[in-house]
Amino acid sequence: MHKIIALWAIPRSTSTAFEWMMRQRGDLDCLHEPFGEAWYQGADPLWPRFKEGEKTIKGLSIQSVWEDIQTRAAKGPVFLKDFPRYINHMWTPEFLGHFTHAFLIRDPAKTISSMYNKWPDFDELEVGFPEQRALFDLLTALNGTRPPVIDSDDLLEDPDKMVAAFCDAVGIPFVPEAMSWQPGGDPSAHSWWDGGSFHTNLALSTGLKPQVRRYVEVADAPERVRLVHRRMKPHYDHLFQHRITPK
Repeated sequence: MHKIIALWAIPRSTSTAFEWMMRQRGDLDCLHEPFGEAWYQGADPLWPRFKEGEKTIKGLSIQSVWEDIQTRAAKGPVFLKDFPRYINHMWTPEFLGHFTHAFLIRDPAKTISSMYNKWPDFDELEVGFPEQRALFDLLTALNGTRPPVIDSDDLLEDPDKMVAAFCDAVGIPFVPEAMSWQPGGDPSAHSWWDGGSFHTNLALSTGLKPQVRRYVEVADAPERVRLVHRRMKPHYDHLFQHRITPK
């Protein structure tokens, strides 16, 4: 089996932009939240807000997704971006041993505010910080080494150095040409969620370009955001202390 690189992220963490960059390389079979599709739209959906009559796909399950990933990896190297919370019931040493793991984190003030703006009725189980931390700690305990962690703000502030550091950490070459692309791409073609409407800005972009670091003031956020942020921030802080910093 070829390498399966898994980037374990949380919602609204610039992870689809990172995935889009990885697609430009041309040397990886890239998958957009494959386990998430089964979690939300599989034959037996697992998401907490599911209501009868919502979209489901016959024959789609977490297990069928895993079988498809293995089939793809038998043919060539795979990159997938996904969220740990979808598969925390599968975290056995044997299963986890198939992946080259990495993590993408982002300030919860930004992720939770963005989630709230997109769907105010989000469930805390859809946020994902506790599961992200739990998987990081489990992998560290199993392997004796910490998997690489990229912080979204560091990535956007210095994309070339951070992507180069990521590539070095997961054992693939850095491809500078993948850092830019022509505008007008269609990320929605690879997204099963809501027709890819979350990716409008990405479709208009021309690459991973340096951006000035911005901050979100939690004190000014709606009460729901403040409450969830208070519970999520310790998990983010734990991973933040182990993040890769460009040399």
